[in-house]
Amino acid sequence: MATLAPQPGAQRYARNRRNQIAIWWQEIDRTTMVLVLILMAIGAVAVAAGSPASARRLSTAAEKLPQLYFFFLHMRWQILGLVAMFWASSLSKDNARRFGILLAATMLAALVLVPLVGSEVNGAKRWLRFGISLQPSEFLKCGFPILLAWIISWRARDPQIPVVGICFGLMGVLGLLLMLQPDFGSTMLFSGAFLVLILLSGIDVRRVGMFAGAGLIGLVLMYFTYDNGRNRIDNFLFGGTAFDQVDLAQRTLLNGGWTGLGFWMGTRKMALPEAHTDYIFSVVGEEFGLLACMVIVVLYLAILARVILRLVEEEDLFTVLAASGFAAQFGGQAFINILVNLQLFPSKGMTLPLISYGGSSTVAMCLSMGLLLAVTRRNPFIQREKFSLRAIGDFQ
Repeated sequence: MATLAPQPGAQRYARNRRNQIAIWWQEIDRTTMVLVLILMAIGAVAVAAGSPASARRLSTAAEKLPQLYFFFLHMRWQILGLVAMFWASSLSKDNARRFGILLAATMLAALVLVPLVGSEVNGAKRWLRFGISLQPSEFLKCGFPILLAWIISWRARDPQIPVVGICFGLMGVLGLLLMLQPDFGSTMLFSGAFLVLILLSGIDVRRVGMFAGAGLIGLVLMYFTYDNGRNRIDNFLFGGTAFDQVDLAQRTLLNGGWTGLGFWMGTRKMALPEAHTDYIFSVVGEEFGLLACMVIVVLYLAILARVILRLVEEEDLFTVLAASGFAAQFGGQAFINILVNLQLFPSKGMTLPLISYGGSSTVAMCLSMGLLLAVTRRNPFIQREKFSLRAIGDFQ
């Protein structure tokens, strides 16, 4: 029987598709991508280690959760996250910018709805439920650096545009919406990324002082109006009971010594709340040792260093600002979580990026890393001049 020859249109599509993949592979920062994949692989093992503790705590008389319940759920979210990351990384820089701006605007609108129709969990309204559960602040992390970078880059085209005032106003609205939930941890994280981008824009130091003063006033107001936040700060400064989460996390972390007790051999993790999310770093310490924890810290530092080194030779202002914002959010969340587990920072309820179990948080973090890879795509055959703020004018 004769076989049908491929149609010219199909051949052309296949050839174009192969060319696009080849171009993507040449332009993408493969080192950062590999480091992200290594962290996700470590996360899969870590969630498998922490899953029995959380499954036991959340089991009821009517329903007993399997020991690997959260591990299998996490693998599904990781697969979805990988799809999101590879899709986002395939976008051109212009399309990544458009998508990030649209996503940020959508999530800001969703944050307006959260205090009105959001679902309350543990005294906080942070989720919207429309068939599925969505935490808008998590997906806002994917677009916030791009939105701010886009606004600040207007100044390169027209120095008369008050981009700093616009950014301060946007951050003020965002901070208000987050504290209405309340979500002080996310407010701190977005404020840190905002500060990094504003400093890179060349803002006058006096304005930075004004921002720092506003942040201090906000912290004082939070202390006297947000009971949960005040209790966490008091416990951190003055010490709490022997059964506080942070104290349990530190004792769990140190229980494994340098090399750990072995996979599924941890005992203190069974008393640790949120062993698969907020305190997964302590579970890693108990079962795989402090050396494994050091490897995780080095991997986070390696990603941040790689992003910085890639930006050294970047000539586009938007790329420098957007990538720096993503790096600030990623690194800030990672090290806040680690410091909480070490009892060096008040508990904030933040997951460990790419490692902790999560639904929307896992997908959102993978999407953020994909957009980071997209905005830093670079033709390796084009010679570039190093970026300089002097080239874009005075931002004072």
